[in-house]
Order: sequence, then C-alpha cells, then structure tokens
Amino acid sequence: MELFQNILRIIYEVMRIYYYVMIVTIILSWLPIRNSNFFRALYRLTAPYLNIFRGWLVIKGIDLSPIIGLLFYRFVMFMLRNAIF
Repeated sequence: MELFQNILRIIYEVMRIYYYVMIVTIILSWLPIRNSNFFRALYRLTAPYLNIFRGWLVIKGIDLSPIIGLLFYRFVMFMLRNAIF
C-alpha cells in the first residue's frame, strides 16, 4: 500500500509541475516572446492537453478555453491529492 501511495505522490508532483508549465505557457502566449525557442518548447509540452479545450470559450476573439482546461486539470489534481493524504 505504501508503494502505491508513493507512486501517487510522484504522479501528483509531476502533475503539479506540468500545471505551472501550462500557466507559464499561457502567460507567455500573450507576449511577443511567442517566437522564441523557449516558448515553442513549452508549447510543445502543453499543447497536447490544452488543444483539447481550444475553441470552447471564445469571447470577442479571445480564446479563454485554457481556463477551462486549467480548472479541470486542477480538479483532477485535487481529487488525486485527496486520495493520497
């Protein structure tokens, strides 16, 4: 049982890091840095998940869909954290 909890903790920590990478990517997408290699690398990491939600919530040409993705991701993290602790 302890091994299972340790695996869940590792998964939670990886998810937590990925969550912050998504936030950084979203913030950087609003800035002119979008053409940098750093942004492209972050985008390649986060696009597989965030692209699921693209176009769901567009208001006056601004795609707010990543917010939905982040909220769902955060909910999954919350559920995982409750299962661990």
